[in-house]
Parts: sequence; C-alpha cells; structure tokens
Amino acid sequence: MKVTVKVPATTANIGPGFDCFGIALSIYNKITLEELIYPAEGLEINVFSGENENDSSLLTIPTDRTNIVYKAVELLYNYVGQTPPGLKINIEANIPIAKGLGSSASVIVGGILAANKLLGNPADEAALLSIANEVEGHPDNITPAILGGFNFSSAEEDGSIVYRKIDWPENWKFIVCIPDYELSTQISRSVLPEKVDMKDAIFNLKRSAMFIEALHKENAELMKYALNDKLHQVHRSRLVTGFDKAKERLDNLPHILGTVISGAGPAVLVIYEKNNNFEDIKSELSAVWRESGVKVAIKNINIDTKGAVII
Repeated sequence: MKVTVKVPATTANIGPGFDCFGIALSIYNKITLEELIYPAEGLEINVFSGENENDSSLLTIPTDRTNIVYKAVELLYNYVGQTPPGLKINIEANIPIAKGLGSSASVIVGGILAANKLLGNPADEAALLSIANEVEGHPDNITPAILGGFNFSSAEEDGSIVYRKIDWPENWKFIVCIPDYELSTQISRSVLPEKVDMKDAIFNLKRSAMFIEALHKENAELMKYALNDKLHQVHRSRLVTGFDKAKERLDNLPHILGTVISGAGPAVLVIYEKNNNFEDIKSELSAVWRESGVKVAIKNINIDTKGAVII
C-alpha cells in the first residue's frame, strides 16, 4: 500500500504570538510512504525537489533512521503498539529549508498522516497533533500544517494541544521574502533571553489580544497596532539582514498592515490589504535588500485553508 500526503508551509509567531500563532501558506511538500512487500525489508528514503532540482540544502537531509519523517512515522506506529514495517519514503521538498517557513513541521505532519492512513486511521486529530508536537517541539507550525488557515495553539504539560482555528479575512494578503541564506531554529532561539522584562511581556499580551479581535472584526487599524513584538523580533532582527529597514519603510505605507519575521527567520512576511499593488510593495522590498546586499526571492503567496490532505 502507498499513501501520499500534501502538506503546506507555515509561518509562525506573526509578530506578538510567539510560539502560539501560525498560518498555513500555499507552498507544499509531499510525503509518500510505501510498505515494502515481503521479502523486501529495511528503509529506503529518497529526497528530491519538484521546483529546484539543484537545491544543495537537500543534500543535508538524512536518509537513514535519523530522518525526522521516519522518527515521526515510528512514533505513530509506537502509539498503536506496533513497529514500522519495511518502508520506502519519498520526500518531495518544495518548502525552503531553514528559512522560517515550517519545512520540518511539514514533513513531520506528512509522515504521521501517511502512517496513520497505512494503519487504518487509529489516531484522531488530537492524537496526531500531540504526536507531531512531540517530534517538532512546539505546536505553532504543526497545527496550521494539519488544519490549514490561521490557528493559535498551546502545548500542555500532559502532551495535549489546545488549539483554535479562526477565519482569516480574504482581503488581507501575504508577501513572503526569502533570503538566499539559511538560519537554523537553534541559532535563532539562542539569541533570545532566558528572562523577559515585565513591560515587554505586557506589551505582547495586549497585542496578542488585539490581534484576535482584529481578525474577528476584520479591523485593519487594530491589526496594524497588533502586529508588533518585543519578545523575539527585537533580538532576532540582527540575524535577519534588512528586516528592520523593511519594517520601517513599509509599515508607514497605506494598506500595509505589518511586516514580521516568519517563524525563526530569515524569511520575512508582509501582510497587506488586497487593494494595494503587489508590484509597488515588491519594488520597495527589492530596494531594501539591494541596499543590504542580500539576494531575496519576493513572492505573493496565498493562505492555505485546507491543511494537510491525502492525495
């Protein structure tokens, strides 16, 4: 039996919602699991890209039992009291790696959902989220990768995930800016302080609350207020060349709701109102990174509302 799962990229944090907010985006990885027929056994993992065949970052992905897709599959099998059979795993990796776009969450989710299908769907949505989070370590990317759309989520001490999905306004669009260098989550987290100032914590609490209200009311002015942060971006911005300049230049333009670091970076997300001109924004962004000496791919991108699907 063979199962293929298509999983979207995700952007996490979105300003104030550190390790909590996440949105699914329309870039996709595909994970295929195929049970090897007896007497074949063991593990075969193939990694390739459907969009960029010369992506050297794919060469860094392990093709043995340390691969995170296999780890996720093994955890799902263990959940139902089984060990994985001989497997062939194909990873079509179209989501850029180490860019802050949820590439690891995507393949983890793909592996778990494919394994669940092979086993006859013994795990429900809550179990799938919990298992995926055990591999990933935080649910902000995992949750939208499974559910699609905008989500906020929390990993609880018992391993469960508390989460909610809220409709994202159709008039609020995204531009993603992807620099040509990588930034690992480990390095990006290493610059964060162990303790935060009370004033900064209150700053983010207020804006997180306003963020949710802005979504419910589709209030652009309130969202402009909400899309700010003092817990992570102020520290990570020195690792993301051009971010401060882009934010300063764009946030004062009409119909721009905000400019944020996507996840751990270095990708940058711009949220804008539909009646704005993409080419005008792209021109501004291109100028920022040209001045900063960094090559950046700038893309208009849609929200994915479906999440992971078996195809």
